[in-house]
Amino acid sequence: MAHQPSKPEIVYSCYYEVSRGGEQFIQDHVFSYHISGTLVVNDGNKEHVFKEGDFRFVKRNQLAKFLKQPPPGGEFRTLSVILDQETLKSLSIEHGYTADKTHTSPNFVVLKPDPLYKSFMDSILPYGNLSPDANKALLSLKVKEAVLLLLRNEPSLKEILFDFTVPGKIDLEAFMLQHYQFNVGLNRFAYLTGRSLATFKRDFEKTFHTSPGNWLLQKRLEEAYYLIKQKGNKPSDVYLEVGFEDLSHFSYAFKNAYGISPSKI
Repeated sequence: MAHQPSKPEIVYSCYYEVSRGGEQFIQDHVFSYHISGTLVVNDGNKEHVFKEGDFRFVKRNQLAKFLKQPPPGGEFRTLSVILDQETLKSLSIEHGYTADKTHTSPNFVVLKPDPLYKSFMDSILPYGNLSPDANKALLSLKVKEAVLLLLRNEPSLKEILFDFTVPGKIDLEAFMLQHYQFNVGLNRFAYLTGRSLATFKRDFEKTFHTSPGNWLLQKRLEEAYYLIKQKGNKPSDVYLEVGFEDLSHFSYAFKNAYGISPSKI
């Protein structure tokens, strides 16, 4: 259930072509500026669309799929600050910030425009080329600056930023039915549902009467069959959407289940 320790980081993204995929698991809170293009995000519950000029805050410990679309003849560009837990805990001690109550805010928050946000993002653009390992202290200072800016404009974010608890035990069936299309390991599903891997497997079999691996494969193939047969989608557009890593593995599993390759439906 443990994560690799995260680091303060500034990430500059640039794409010339449409890109599917992106992070499947968001480990840390993220503060982002959308410079150009369009970003479509699906978190299993809702689709979010972000466009040029948007500032957003993304909560940690969630699954999400991204579709990055550059504008006609242009580039898709974003600049993001990874708000790592170590820096946030340091800031909590330094300023006495604590989370006072349980938060119920959306996973993706569109922030109100502010000139200070834009000035801050302009100032950190060169930092996108710095190695997190070699520049940890410097990058941690920029993360602290970002957090203080966020708290200045959105005081309610304190309840999210300084909540250092791990996910609590939740309804396993509801979560899996909403998130089976995400291509992450069982340990990640276990963590997000508030369980150890062993408890997750035991609870899963009690709920679904089969192993997690068998159930995930069946659900993903059923969804793929529906999208191809009923919606007319291409297999090459479907396999990532339903949680497979590559087209060849998807085609093999599909033919093994239905006796026909997905391209021939």
